[in-house]
Amino acid sequence: MMNRLKEVFGTDKPIIGMLHLLSNDEKDVCKIAKEEIEIMFSAGVNAVLVENYFGNIYDCIEVLSMLQKEYPDKVYGVNILGDFERSYRLAQQYGAAFMQVDSICGHLTPATENYYFETVDKCRSDGNVFVLGGVRFKYQPVRSGRRLVEDLEIAKKHCDAIVVTGTGTGIETDIKKIKEFRAFLPDFPLIVGAGMTAENCASQLALSDGGIVGSYFKYDGDAYGRMDKDRVESFMYAATGGQRL
Repeated sequence: MMNRLKEVFGTDKPIIGMLHLLSNDEKDVCKIAKEEIEIMFSAGVNAVLVENYFGNIYDCIEVLSMLQKEYPDKVYGVNILGDFERSYRLAQQYGAAFMQVDSICGHLTPATENYYFETVDKCRSDGNVFVLGGVRFKYQPVRSGRRLVEDLEIAKKHCDAIVVTGTGTGIETDIKKIKEFRAFLPDFPLIVGAGMTAENCASQLALSDGGIVGSYFKYDGDAYGRMDKDRVESFMYAATGGQRL
C-alpha cells in the first residue's frame, strides 16, 4: 500500500491542497479555483482535492474538467460529500487519480453497513481510483459499536489510505489520536485530514504519510477566506524542511 501511495502522488508524504470552491458569485467559482490551483502547484503542493464544501456538484464538474484539460500532468482528486458513487464516477470520468470519502467505516450500524461496503467495493473493483477513507472523521457519527482497532481493520479492506482528523474543519488533529491510529496502522497509509499548520506539520508528518490542508492555506486560517500565497509557501517550506516534497 505504501508503494501505491507513492505511485499515485509521486512522493512518500504528499501534501494535498483543498479546493473548497468558495465564491461570492457563481460565475467566479472556476476562476477562483484556477487561481488557487496555480498558487498551490507553484508552491510545491503535490495534489489538489476538489470538494463541494461551498460549491455544488456542477461547480465540481467544471473544475474537474478544467484540471483534466489544463493540468493533465498534475495529480488531483474529488470528494462529493456523502456520495461515494458520484465521487468515484466523476474521478473516472475526469481523470482524477484519487477521491476522498469522509467516512469509510464506523459511521453506520452493523445492520446497515453491508450494503454500503458492497457499493464501495463494486466501485473500487477496477482499482483505477485511489480512495482516501475517513475513520472517526470530523462531524461523522460513530455507530458501529466496535473498538477503533476493529473499525480500522475493516476500513483497510475498503480503501487505500485512512484519514484521521480532529473534531472540525481547521481544528488541529490531536497528536495522541494520530499516534493511536499509527499504532494500529504500522504498514498502512495514514493521512492527517484537518488542522495541519506550518507549526505542527513536522511533528504530524513524522507520524503520518501525508496531509490534507485547506483552512491553513486561507488568510488568517479561515476556511471562508481566499487563499493566501504566503501561507501556502510558508507551509510547504516547513513541511519539506526547505525542500519541495
